[in-house]
Parts: sequence; structure tokens; C-alpha cells
Amino acid sequence: MTKTQLSHQETKFQRNQRHIMKRIIIRGNLILDTPTCLGSGDSESPTDLSLLRDSVSNHALLTGASIAGAIRKYLRESQHGYLVNEKFDDLATNLFGVIWTDKDNQQNTIGFDDGNQSSLIIDDSISTSPIQAELRDGVKINSVTRTAADKAKYDLELLQAGTEFPLSFELLIEKESDEPSLLKGLAIALQGLEKGEISLGIKKHRGFGRCHVKEWQVWQFDLTDHQQRLDWLKFEHWHFFDYPTHTSITKALNVSLDEKDDQRRFCKIDATFTLASPLLIRSGQASSDKAPDVVHLKSRRNGELKPVLSGTSLAGVLRHRAEKIINTLTECKKNLITKRIINEIFGFVLDNKDKSEIENIDQNNQKAKASRLTVHESVIENYTDLVQNRIAIDRFSGGTLHGALFNEQPIFPQDNTQLKLNLELRNPEDYEVGLLLLLLKDLWTGDLSVGGTSSIGRGRLQGKNVTINLQRKGQKTTFTIVQSSPQENLVINDADSLEEFVSALYKEVNHE
Repeated sequence: MTKTQLSHQETKFQRNQRHIMKRIIIRGNLILDTPTCLGSGDSESPTDLSLLRDSVSNHALLTGASIAGAIRKYLRESQHGYLVNEKFDDLATNLFGVIWTDKDNQQNTIGFDDGNQSSLIIDDSISTSPIQAELRDGVKINSVTRTAADKAKYDLELLQAGTEFPLSFELLIEKESDEPSLLKGLAIALQGLEKGEISLGIKKHRGFGRCHVKEWQVWQFDLTDHQQRLDWLKFEHWHFFDYPTHTSITKALNVSLDEKDDQRRFCKIDATFTLASPLLIRSGQASSDKAPDVVHLKSRRNGELKPVLSGTSLAGVLRHRAEKIINTLTECKKNLITKRIINEIFGFVLDNKDKSEIENIDQNNQKAKASRLTVHESVIENYTDLVQNRIAIDRFSGGTLHGALFNEQPIFPQDNTQLKLNLELRNPEDYEVGLLLLLLKDLWTGDLSVGGTSSIGRGRLQGKNVTINLQRKGQKTTFTIVQSSPQENLVINDADSLEEFVSALYKEVNHE
């Protein structure tokens, strides 16, 4: 090989070195607000889905890949909206990197990079305390019979709320990079953690995995300065120590953000209810050997067990009632209309027996689709626990059934009992908002019961106030509904606009 050929060969495979001019280290303490499942994928676990553990200690492991995926998705959605692909010059690709492909119309020839490396380094995190697991049972309910579907029971191992993870990020700013763009993208992404708008783990749309970061610590090192280079080399990356904290990541990074730049479209419903009757959501795990046969589901909050209305239970109730509402409004009784609207909002997974309906249900022949409706878990405050004894009756003789005595421990209301329901629908259409309003009405009036044993009068709620925030590409509209007591009338700030959403639902289900 001649010298000219050798020189050409070296040029073809020459690597582009990263000329790093500045490093910014950011740390924060992540706190779980609701139970979280960071699955390990262990098929031999005693539960259907077990937690991911540190290989050395009995501490939970939160991988840097999980954090990166969550905040990258949030950044992309903030800039472009939900269900929109990334672009090659946006904040997410500049911050996290991208791999070019032929279909992206990029030149994948020798002499050109096939992508760029992430400018953000995210470390794995180990929980500050040993794992305190919480077990949850779930089951799929048949919408027709309202009983448990065959072979559809599962159980999960969850991290308790209050578990803390120390987070560590390091931003590399290169000589040719756009520093303001990198800082803006990082500020938006971490602000999602700060506001509690990013969830981790599985079943995020059913209330699990909610978290927040309360305070931040920021160090900046200018590597063009000799002393600061030494300071970075001596920095104890593995050790967390006292340092001035910031409650706002935007102020810590000296970045200003405009809320109008948020391109997400959503409808958020924040409602306060009280219990109009006892409530019982069965827990699969008894609190002690002497516990009643059936106890209400409880979850640990701030070290104390409190009763909760789980997001999975509420979502199932809302889905079944939504089906009933649409079937009632549909004059032609077209079952496919109901399935299309319900599946678009609540998602679906087709079984083998349903595969023949794929073309009718979804034009893209999808076998599964994630829910666009997020139903958060609600904690019940100010309640009373009472045990009730019950007996099964022999329908033939009219007497008690032998050996069928059992006791239950539902939650009973007090004068100041309350629980807050939080729903969020992404990319809502007007008719979908109308359907949520009708579901809210049924919950508000006690017509829609939640939990078990609703046939004996349990599970009825009574609405007190609700705030509905509708955001469409930076423009926000707020509606409020207040009812001080069941005997008083509703106070609505814009009833006509809310009625238009319900009218849109009626038109949608009857236009075909």
C-alpha cells in the first residue's frame, strides 16, 4: 500500500474526538410519592413481577437507562406534544444524542458520523434504605358479567412510597455545541421531575411510580481553567455531601422557560370527594393473623398505613361505565363504535379469540395500545375502621348456610372524610372530554360505585369540588364546579362550554 493510499485509509476511519470545554454536575434526591414497580424480569420470582435489586445489598436499583428514557420522553412531549416523533434538530436529540438511519434521509457513508453521543451522563441509583416491599394483587374484570376473568389474576412487588434515590447527572458541553440549547433541554427535562410530572416503572397510567425531586445541587467546572480542571478531577463523584441547594432547577442553571412553549395537549381533572357510604377494596395481603377475612386495601404513606382508592380499581370502574354510557347514547347500537372510543381512551390488549376483530377495532391492526387516560391513586383521609360480620343465606331453605360466617373491615366515613381523584387524558378530543364529564357526574351523584360489595350499598362517593384544566398547545382553560353540600345547587363557572363537550359526544356516537 502506498503512502497516499495509507493516508486516505486513515482519513476514512478518523475518529472525531470530543473537545469538552465545560462540565456541569447536578444532583437531587428523588422521592417516591406512590408505590413503584421497577421490574427485574425474573421469571423464577414468587411474584409475577419482582423488584430490581442491587446485586450486593438488599436495596432497590434504579438504572440510569430508566431515568434517561423517562426524562427524554418528557422533553420530547413538552416540545412537540404527545405521540410525536423526535426531530434531528430538537432539544431531545441535542441533549441525548441520536442514531441516524437510511430512512431518516441521512448520509451513512464513510466520512460522516452515523449519530452523535449523548451529552448527558446519568448514573445508576441505589435506594438510601433497604427495600420495604408492598404486594398488590390485581385481576381483570369481565365487563359483561362483572366478575373476575378466567386466569387473569396477577400480583406485583412494589417499592413503598417514601423510598428515596440519590440522582446524579453530568452534562458535557463541547467546543462546538450549543450551550444554551443544552441547558434549556436539561432544565425542561429535570423540571418534569421537580414538578412530579414524570413517573417511573410500570403501570404509570394507573397511579404507580409518581415521584418528585425537592432540591437540587449544581457544580460547574470550566475545563479551560487549570484550577477548575483539578477541582473536577478531585470531585468525589461517589459521595454526596452538604452543599447549597436550589428549589428550582431553572434558577440553578440560570435558564428562563416560557410555559407557552409547552406543546402538550391534555385535560386534567382534580376533584375532591367524600364518602357517602362505606368503601371496601379488597386487599390480598392481611395485616396480621387475626385480621378479618376481608380488609380494605392500605398503602404506606410517611410511615403510616392509610386506606387508598387504587388507580387500577377506579380505572376499571370508569371503563365499564363508559361502555354503558356510549351504548345508551348510540341510537344504532353499533358495538364497534363503543369499542373504538373506549379502546382509544383506555387502551386494549387483544386475546387470541379477539384477533378476528382487529381489522374492525383498529385500522392499523394493532394488537395492543397503551391507555391515554391516567388515573392516579387516592389516599383517604379521616376515616373509621369497623368490622362487620356477615353470613351467607341458603336460598333453598331460607336459613343460614353452614360454615359461611365471615367478617369484613370496610372504611366508614366521618364528617371530614375526603379523598382526591386525579385524572389526566392526553390529546383529548371534545367528545372524549364530554365522556369524562359524564363519568364525573355519575361519581359525583353516587350513581357509580367503586370497590367491592357495591350491591349492598358500599362504594358511593359524594362530590365537593372539582377543577378541570384543559391545555392545548400552551393555551389553558379552567372550569370549576363546587357543591358545598348535597342539598345545595352546583356552582359552575361556565356550564354552557361544558355542555358543548357532552353534545360533541352525542354527535360522535351517532354520526355513523
